Amino acid sequence: MGTTGIIDGRRKQRRGQRVTRNRRIGPGPKTLLSAIVCSLMTGTGGSQAQEQKDLLSRVDHLVYAAPDLEAASRNLENLLGVRPSPGGRHEGQGTRNSLIALSPESYLEIIAPDPEQPTPHRPRRFGIDSLDAPRLVRWAAKGTNLEQLAGRSALGGLDLGPVTSGSRKRPDGVLLTWRFTDPSTVVADGIVPFFIDWGQSPHPARNAAAGASLIALRAEHPEPARVSKLLALLGIELPVGPGQAPALVATIRGPAGTVELR
Repeated sequence: MGTTGIIDGRRKQRRGQRVTRNRRIGPGPKTLLSAIVCSLMTGTGGSQAQEQKDLLSRVDHLVYAAPDLEAASRNLENLLGVRPSPGGRHEGQGTRNSLIALSPESYLEIIAPDPEQPTPHRPRRFGIDSLDAPRLVRWAAKGTNLEQLAGRSALGGLDLGPVTSGSRKRPDGVLLTWRFTDPSTVVADGIVPFFIDWGQSPHPARNAAAGASLIALRAEHPEPARVSKLLALLGIELPVGPGQAPALVATIRGPAGTVELR
């Protein structure tokens, strides 16, 4: 089950003492944002901040899967202060999505079953059929020459799965098409990303609801060293710390506050 932590960055001066109010839903570890602040105090934050900046530049989108799209979208609107915009339907896949832009070229995808489509013959992607609460399940990295990328990774012992294609029609009728390494191939419990190339299609972030930004991305795993080695094969410096269960953790800032999604 996913845990959503909320960090309220508003501070008030009261009787000469700074008071910081933190709200959190469920237990959660210290965020990477706090870790960066601590490292800056010890003189090591510069390199970590640059690594995080480089990592975020590679993020195409985060996949936040939910059993109910409208409920998950309303909850995110309440937490971030941004109303997700309708994305479209994945015809034949039994899913639909809504979107929040995180930068001009990255976004948060909220994806859930589409009640207006018949139940597909095979399970919906991202384990949606078994979810009882929203969860950050995968992330997609920007990619080109995907066959070459998949081939090089396979030589290093990392199977990214076959390169396939997808499409969906936006509410305004524009058809988006893309090519990607099959997200059904799950590596390191979803912490290793799948790769996507939008080709000539306009990037979805350009038409997604604006106002939020991705501040940090990290992961937890029972075998952090093994997962880090797999990421290194792809040249991805995603921080991976120890955790009882695999988890992606994204820190997102919006007008209503800063939210930790996992």
